[in-house]
Amino acid sequence: MSTIDSSADQLPELERGAHEVLLTADLARKLARGAPLRIKAGFDPTAPDLHLGHTVLLNKMRQFQQFGHEVIFLIGDFTGLIGDPTGRNQTRPALTPEEVQANARTYEAQVFKILDPGRTRVDFNSRWLSTMGAADFVRLAAHYTVARMLERDDFSKRYKSGQPIAIHEFLYPLAQGYDSVALKADVELGGTDQKFNLLVGRQLQAAYGQEPQVVLTMPLLEGTDGVNKMSKSLGNYIGIAEPAGDMFGKIMSISDELMWRYYELLSFRPLTEIAALRQSIGEGRNPRDVKFELARELVARFHGAAAAEQAQAEFIARHREKTLPTDLELKISRAPGLVANLVSAGLVSSGSEARRKIAEGAVRIAGEKVVDVGLQLAEGEHILQVGPRRFARIRVERAP
Repeated sequence: MSTIDSSADQLPELERGAHEVLLTADLARKLARGAPLRIKAGFDPTAPDLHLGHTVLLNKMRQFQQFGHEVIFLIGDFTGLIGDPTGRNQTRPALTPEEVQANARTYEAQVFKILDPGRTRVDFNSRWLSTMGAADFVRLAAHYTVARMLERDDFSKRYKSGQPIAIHEFLYPLAQGYDSVALKADVELGGTDQKFNLLVGRQLQAAYGQEPQVVLTMPLLEGTDGVNKMSKSLGNYIGIAEPAGDMFGKIMSISDELMWRYYELLSFRPLTEIAALRQSIGEGRNPRDVKFELARELVARFHGAAAAEQAQAEFIARHREKTLPTDLELKISRAPGLVANLVSAGLVSSGSEARRKIAEGAVRIAGEKVVDVGLQLAEGEHILQVGPRRFARIRVERAP
């Protein structure tokens, strides 16, 4: 339990880093009652790994826990079968029940790297949604209009441009909103892109005679590219279950400007300490050293302090001293093209990814950056590198 117990002290801490609170007066009133609040955040198991973008919400859930509130980590195993249409310009392919269940199991194992197991309730929305019959869904749908649904930005754009919208996609925000009814949530957390769905929850709670939940949205964390939100499908993510060295290297790869965004949304340091770090760079400190502190903090959170120190030592050895691994399995290549060899070596998933990585300056040969997508490798051995931690050793031979 935190030493900050009064509702007046809790409110500014809970608002830290939040993008929006709807409504602050409602949250203050709920906190003033003194009873633990029921805090809900839902995660659709659409991929097997949680990444640092997910932890922006998890960190805020952890903060609610420290103030003694009840936290519900809701796995959307039912809504995952529908597919969240948020931010998409076409219908999302549905996952199979087997894929959803496999991903859900990994979520359960990973979430307690941040949340307190003793204060966390893990639930699945299939528990109530899978028992609802057709008549129940019709009654649920009666509480929302098509006009309101089309106010949602992605639906509106698709409708105006003639892109198809499947009827089942309208069910997603209704099902997510009903989760709040089933759990009697006091507060629901979500990313800024989830605001519409969270507000549906408020309206449905009122329709079912409950006090509407407070909606607290958190910013979306940019991925390692510094442009798009962190996403496994975009390849710009840092998974919390990744090896310590890979995680450390990816954090060190972000830009110096993006580093401050990561400090604000991911670090547990007080804001005064982060401000002092900014000032130290203004006074001449190397930004790399400040980034080292961020990488150590985040890696230690998921792998322990010793692993973080080792990851830093390996990073320094590999990048400052320009050493390359020598114990890589040798692969024989008959094709001299760099793009083809990056694919065949397993360093990228496709030729288009290879060309993108080369354009980004993320590909090296023997430690030297390569920018020519049409490069033909000479005969002999080469150590190929993509990003900070992916290496392959190949020998190019002429075809007989």
